[in-house]
Amino acid sequence: MAMTIGLTYDLRSEYLAEGFSEEETAEFDRDDTITAIESTIQSLGHRTERIGHSRQLAAALVGGRRWDLVFNIAEGMHGIGREAQVPALLDMYRIPYTFSDPLVMSLSLHKGMTKRVIRDAGVPTADFSVVETPGEARSVGFAPPYFVKPVAEGTGKGVTPQSIVRQKSDLEAACGRLIDTFRQPVIVEPFLPGREFTTGIVGTGEKARALGTIEVHLLDTAEQGVYSYVNKEECESRVLYRLVRPTDDPVVAEAESVALAAWRALGCRDAGRLDLRCDEKGHPLFIEVNPLAGIHPEHSDLPIICNHLGVPYRELIGWIIDSAATRIPRADRLRGDA
Repeated sequence: MAMTIGLTYDLRSEYLAEGFSEEETAEFDRDDTITAIESTIQSLGHRTERIGHSRQLAAALVGGRRWDLVFNIAEGMHGIGREAQVPALLDMYRIPYTFSDPLVMSLSLHKGMTKRVIRDAGVPTADFSVVETPGEARSVGFAPPYFVKPVAEGTGKGVTPQSIVRQKSDLEAACGRLIDTFRQPVIVEPFLPGREFTTGIVGTGEKARALGTIEVHLLDTAEQGVYSYVNKEECESRVLYRLVRPTDDPVVAEAESVALAAWRALGCRDAGRLDLRCDEKGHPLFIEVNPLAGIHPEHSDLPIICNHLGVPYRELIGWIIDSAATRIPRADRLRGDA
């Protein structure tokens, strides 16, 4: 059925014009991403309306605007629940939307809380400790080397070669630098020396499936040892993404099984991606999930997986909309068909 689909997003250029920095706006979307999504949705036979960020959405809702579905990629700017703000507003007005609900969005942004749920669900993940003050680093109970990063950032923000800490005596200072810079706790994990994968997922619950997996290879031009903020921002010249298939590689099959188990345990919806890295024995472990994955046609990991598989961008967007549309109340769907 043809629908009127609103678009919610945080436009990087708008925030840069307001004086925010490149790093502060790293998770926000480029103008061409919004154009690509909108034109693709229109090509699927739907009408589109650009809404914008959470405050613009709030004003539109108060003003009486409504949509059959909202295609939401808004990241939010402030607070640990920033990715949940748009879903919460839409839930309040009973308007269906793409991707995960406020609970999942809030939980998954906090890497420590996410790993507690994952660990409780029996999904393989490395040990970890959430450090809120530099002094707490002294009580980390596992041995170095360590990997440290902000507990609630994406796009590799705060991840640099200095995230690898080789000695326990250096851990407190490393945590202190990140806490001071990002004004939030730090998650400390054992540094995993093995292969690194990103697995794309489409669908919800039992209908979810592993779309495909790419292995991340850092080129000589990259910051070494870490899939860092700089490496992600300049991935075209620093990173090689190689499609790996579960039918050819049992480690990839294991990684996709871990990713799908994590996706379902957390209750993620429609589409997203998970990052995994292998330990010293070669077993893939859950690192983190992105239920609001970037969706630029060429630059973002999920469409990169699709491009490697020969899946058209239009088909990916269609899968997402079809998955989300199952949450439109049946009476509304019947009216749309009339």
